[in-house]
Amino acid sequence: MSLSVYGARHAQAFLGSLGRLARSPFATFLTVLVIGLALALPLALQLLVTNASRATGGFTSAIDVSVYFKQGVPLEKVRQLAADARARAGVAEVTVISAADALKEFQKYSGFGAALQALQQNPLPNVLHVRPAADALSPSDLDRLERYFAAWPEVDTVQVDSAWVQRLNAMLSVLQQVLLVAAVLLGVGVLAVVGNTVRLEIQNRRAEIEVVKLVGGSNTFVRRPFLYTGVIYGVTGALIAWCVVSLALFVLEGSVAALARLYGSEYTLTGPAVQEVLILLGGGAVLGWLGAWISATRHLRRIEPRA
Repeated sequence: MSLSVYGARHAQAFLGSLGRLARSPFATFLTVLVIGLALALPLALQLLVTNASRATGGFTSAIDVSVYFKQGVPLEKVRQLAADARARAGVAEVTVISAADALKEFQKYSGFGAALQALQQNPLPNVLHVRPAADALSPSDLDRLERYFAAWPEVDTVQVDSAWVQRLNAMLSVLQQVLLVAAVLLGVGVLAVVGNTVRLEIQNRRAEIEVVKLVGGSNTFVRRPFLYTGVIYGVTGALIAWCVVSLALFVLEGSVAALARLYGSEYTLTGPAVQEVLILLGGGAVLGWLGAWISATRHLRRIEPRA
């Protein structure tokens, strides 16, 4: 078989499937709407994870390590150790807060200024505020940084504010797992919808299929239009899912921007990227084809021409 004949047969099967779907627009619309809504949920969950990661990405840069020195450690020694810390990989910034500056700050904001003036000596230690680098914010990186400072003999206490980061990462991990489970379950649902639709179409065209087989048509030839029907269902459903999610983002965009401004942020929602849209369309096509193939292969075997 030449390539042109092979392509012509596939084009004929595709156009025939498209024409049959166009002749029953309401039923076709209901089917692709169900598929679109099923595919919209995983896409919406993916965008939820993406936007949550973006929204909290700025907060992770606020993680710092507070290094409290023992009483009596000279300020010059603290500055020398701060210079050593700045040269360490994974450290973005080191700020020295002297005991005198810490006491002034505490007197200003604590409301106990008069009481503190009665003390004969400053009870506060010299402190280093260390901001880790953006690529060193994992729990293991922060743990290594904490052990590094704790090993200094001049250090009394090291405090790492990382518990909330671990909780945040855990929540995002749970959302990723929920996304995976939802994608699998809804993918199975799309297979069922396409498969059942193709099964009904095969039953409605049983007499036509028997005639085609009677004149020598193979199961592969008979199955081809149904496979294109499944692909059309899947791709069209994916396009509807994209439109539904984009519409939802458009509706929520103003409210999210207003909420962000209350917190002094210019954050805006991020829509699906080109790669995500291509994955959605490809996934819809694959699910539609697979659902149609399973259903057509199973039911066409049961149809044989009657003598």
